[in-house]
Amino acid sequence: MRRVALVTLVVDDYDDAIRFYTEALGFRLAEDAPRPDGSRWVVVEPGGAAGTGLLLARAKDDTQRSRVGDQTGGRVGFFLHTDDFARDHARMTAAGVAFLEEPRHEPYGIVAVFQDLYGNRWDLLQPAG
Repeated sequence: MRRVALVTLVVDDYDDAIRFYTEALGFRLAEDAPRPDGSRWVVVEPGGAAGTGLLLARAKDDTQRSRVGDQTGGRVGFFLHTDDFARDHARMTAAGVAFLEEPRHEPYGIVAVFQDLYGNRWDLLQPAG
């Protein structure tokens, strides 16, 4: 079996990112280990079935810092699936997550675009069926 295990998300601060992903989005902190170069290996996961985790990587230089919040050129780059859209939308809204639109019903499911604390765009999506 093969799967994409991690996707790197460049952030400007480990602790702020951990706080946002665990408290506002309800992810779990899977790993947080120091590395010899002073960086940390930080992985957050949405929980539930085995899936892809996020490696939160602190930007190390100006080029990487310029990518924080715009890793996909303004497109939705991340898709958070849920089995209960209303529950997660309400919880995330109460936690201060910035939704860019009202929830909408599409043939593929219920969806709304939100931004993470850096401005990266995400879909919260309850797939149809």
